[in-house]
Amino acid sequence: MSRGGRVALPIWLVGLALSIGIILRVPFTTDMSAFLPRSPEPTQQVLVDQLRDGVASRLILVGFEGAPTATLAAVSRLVADALKPLPDFSLIDNGTGVSQADQDYIWNHRYLLSEDVTPERFTAAGLRQALDQDLQLLSSGMAPLLKGSIGPDPTGETLAFVRRMAGEAQRQIRDGVWTARDGTRAVLLAQTRAPGFDIDAQEQALGAIRAAFAAAQASVDGATAVRLIATGPGVFGVETRGQMKHDVTLYSTIASLTIVLLLLAVYRSPRMLVLTLVPVVTGALAGIAAVGLWFGFVHGITIGFGVTLIGEAVDYAIYLFAQSDAASGPAGTLRRIWPTLRLGVLVSICGFAAMLFSSFVGFVQLGVFTIVGLAVALAVTRFVLPTLVPRNFGGLRDAGFAPALLRLVRTAPRLRPALFALAAAALVLIGLHSGSLWQDELSSMSPVSAADQQIDRDLRHDVGAPDVRAIVVAEAADREAVLRLGELASAALHPLIAAGALSGFDAPDRYLPSDQTQLRRQAALPDRATLAANLASALDGLPFRPEVFQPFLDAAAAAKASETLTRRSLDGTALSLKLDSLLIERQGKWVALLPLRDVSDAGRIGTALAGLSGVRLLDLKAESDRLLHRYRQEALTLALAGSGVIALLLLASFRAVGPTLTVLAPLALAVIVTLGLLTIGGRQLSIFNLFGLLLVVAVGSNYCLFFQRGGLRGPEGERTVTSLLLANLCTVVGFGALSLSRIPVLTGIGGTVAVGTALSLIAAAILTPSATR
Repeated sequence: MSRGGRVALPIWLVGLALSIGIILRVPFTTDMSAFLPRSPEPTQQVLVDQLRDGVASRLILVGFEGAPTATLAAVSRLVADALKPLPDFSLIDNGTGVSQADQDYIWNHRYLLSEDVTPERFTAAGLRQALDQDLQLLSSGMAPLLKGSIGPDPTGETLAFVRRMAGEAQRQIRDGVWTARDGTRAVLLAQTRAPGFDIDAQEQALGAIRAAFAAAQASVDGATAVRLIATGPGVFGVETRGQMKHDVTLYSTIASLTIVLLLLAVYRSPRMLVLTLVPVVTGALAGIAAVGLWFGFVHGITIGFGVTLIGEAVDYAIYLFAQSDAASGPAGTLRRIWPTLRLGVLVSICGFAAMLFSSFVGFVQLGVFTIVGLAVALAVTRFVLPTLVPRNFGGLRDAGFAPALLRLVRTAPRLRPALFALAAAALVLIGLHSGSLWQDELSSMSPVSAADQQIDRDLRHDVGAPDVRAIVVAEAADREAVLRLGELASAALHPLIAAGALSGFDAPDRYLPSDQTQLRRQAALPDRATLAANLASALDGLPFRPEVFQPFLDAAAAAKASETLTRRSLDGTALSLKLDSLLIERQGKWVALLPLRDVSDAGRIGTALAGLSGVRLLDLKAESDRLLHRYRQEALTLALAGSGVIALLLLASFRAVGPTLTVLAPLALAVIVTLGLLTIGGRQLSIFNLFGLLLVVAVGSNYCLFFQRGGLRGPEGERTVTSLLLANLCTVVGFGALSLSRIPVLTGIGGTVAVGTALSLIAAAILTPSATR
């Protein structure tokens, strides 16, 4: 072993041990919000917060189907009863009523919470009108429900509050539970305590729902045919993580086994196969450790991207072993190919470095992982592999196809007209689809199927859950100011419900009015003597006994003298978590969120809110699409910048325009043809395809550099073209495996790079000038 090897080997082993130690301590996540911006605009920050931790992100919508309504209702009640005591949930609601703690809060503070509390309501005339309505209700079928509440609450503040909450949602009740409009499905709403991005907690909550359903099925006659369906951001997150784990494991295994079998068939030596994988494994471990140290966590997609590292990092050992011969050995081959190999890695790093400037944290992770992985893999190839290769290694056995492959490469320039024609056709295709070339909806990044999204919309409609698209946002300096602003927004929205612009909304001031509003409502309550006199006058001629309303006088007097409600007043209630999801402190400011239901006229809503400073209507879909457009522009800028840096690096290295163009021309044609192929059939491109094209330039440049280096004659030329073909096959297999995934980021990047790198090799063979061959 050489002196350099004696130094490199222990450094390599220590580095491996450190990388493994770091990886064992770093948490892994599948939170797709890592692919949201790091520094969004204020409006986009609201969008990001809602996607991560908003009220809608905590909801799990559950449906029960496949049996008569009575059976579905029985199952729904049993499931709700089983879930309500669990700490995983802040709210379980299937239409059977609110919790006792919530009932107590509403009942005890009804005069501070009710929007109907005005001075006129407690005059003799106002009380008489309320008592007349009570008489009508008592003569209806609601008498058993109201008998106990009319005395303490003759003005019906509690009933009005509950009706406002339930009535705006327009829910259908059958057999005592919420159902779909046609009764074919019972529905239940669960709100988790954990935020939507906490996938472990969401999975635990979903498991509890499924366990409760299984127990209910076993307890209800005829329930074996009942089917459980569940949707919501948490459910989608759990399913996406499972899908991601499946895809990463499956396609990494497929790619790895295919590459191993391919190399084994060429090397015909298990030892050389293992040595070829040493740089890959070392680079992957170093890349993951670097990401963990930089970010404090590693995303699952970053691990999946390890397949791409296999596809390129394995090239370095292939170039070394496939181009070695008995005369020079690995050491001599390294001296000969090292300048080209080094420049190729620098070009790749420049391409991947563009990802470091992305607003997507996930893309930055991919950039860090790949750059560190490639640099370490190259270093291991240069300094470690030569010490591990057997002394008598004389290169690979002659490949029978090598002479024919070299002849094919030498005659490839004849195909230039065909290549130029193909590029022209690709440009035509791109031009024909120029108006619809890019996907314009953020949903294109979602792995959730259209069918699952439709089920989610149906269940949201059934339970009257907040619309995930429209939300009113109010922002102020402190909690009191933002509550007052929210109340002004609520006042502007209420008339629009009757006008049909929306079916309802939720608001934080519903559960915690501003101090100003509470004080106004207290002032609206007369003193005890005045209220007693007004009540006596109102009762004149009515069949009510005056002593029945003694609790009413007591409650009104207590409310008038009580302290105003604070956030602490809601402790122990499910309403507290609802309030916390609607009233948020962020960066020293307070934000009130008013989720809207069934918006049909956003323009009218925007007009109604236009006069309120600090209040805006946020269309989450429109904002998310605008966010996507921003990302696409950023990705285009990064791609152009990366390509420009690569061109400058090549120009600085060659110090001449001609050789630089020799490398860049095949890459440009490969990118154009790849774009054209991707648009066949009207398919739209995503930002993932765009980043994939940048990787095509980074990876494909290695092939172009070896062709530009020349020497494609005789045995050396045969070994060179064999190594390039073998390296390209490994890259295509590594990235191509990703294209089989159902995760859009893996599919978009994987398919693009697999096609583009293959075309890069073909274009390099065709366009390289004969003088360099």
